[in-house]
Amino acid sequence: MSDNAPAGRPQGIDPRGPRFTAWITAILLLVGTFLALLGPAVRTGTTLTERVLDPGFLVLLVVDLLFVWGFASPRTAPWGVIFRTLVRPRLAPPAELEDPRPPRFAQVVGFLVVTVGLLLHVAGVPWALPIAGALAFVAAFLNAAFAFCLGCQLYLAFTRIGLIRPRGGLLGA
Repeated sequence: MSDNAPAGRPQGIDPRGPRFTAWITAILLLVGTFLALLGPAVRTGTTLTERVLDPGFLVLLVVDLLFVWGFASPRTAPWGVIFRTLVRPRLAPPAELEDPRPPRFAQVVGFLVVTVGLLLHVAGVPWALPIAGALAFVAAFLNAAFAFCLGCQLYLAFTRIGLIRPRGGLLGA
């Protein structure tokens, strides 16, 4: 497939880009989860101020904002820019390009998982933050290490059963 997609179809992306992003995201999620395990996220009776100033909360909040950036404006998201400008020029061209919609959907799923953890943490639910961070970490690690994207698999399953109806595009609906 070429970089020039027919009209109505999204331009294909280098599949190594989302894996590069997943490595960085996995590292940040691991740090956030570890910090959450050390802080007030695992204790009861904490104040709102303690929960909001929890280093694990702050790191996972940044990751969550990066998820938003990743699905709202993938061309300007920092890890994608680094991949396109510094990494991809040093690699051979990809054997094939992939549909950008499943990885974008995966960013939305990551955002939702971490957001639920953040909101429950702020509400005072113990263990919600490190559990959400760990779940998101597992998904990012599977993508980075094994090229198995859980969010992409969800996208394809939802497409098959009709919950998502892509318009044209590489999945051909």
